[in-house]
Amino acid sequence: MSDVSKAWDGGLVRTWLERRVAAAKLDQAAADRRGYAAQDDYDKAAAEEWVCRALQAADCANEQAGFARRLKDLIGQEDYPATGIYDDMKFERHVRGQLRKLARMTKANEGFEKILRYQ
Repeated sequence: MSDVSKAWDGGLVRTWLERRVAAAKLDQAAADRRGYAAQDDYDKAAAEEWVCRALQAADCANEQAGFARRLKDLIGQEDYPATGIYDDMKFERHVRGQLRKLARMTKANEGFEKILRYQ
């Protein structure tokens, strides 16, 4: 096996973010239909959507260093304002978890090719 690291593909990252926003919306709708028992699932999906939208809006996906810098800024943020969620503390915990996951993916430059709904 060769140990050649692949180049950063901003288009692939933007596609991944778009697909994750769409999947998060579907997950929120499904959790909403399930009712009270699925409120945590709703907050998880809302957190994923919030993170992906925040990264899409910044338009920083063109280079790996800029994307990593934006992730670091978001991780250092005190609070994550959102409406329509059930539990603010859980939502913020899920946002931080999503940001850490994306930071690992960005550092390793892998995982963005997985664009199916379920990961």
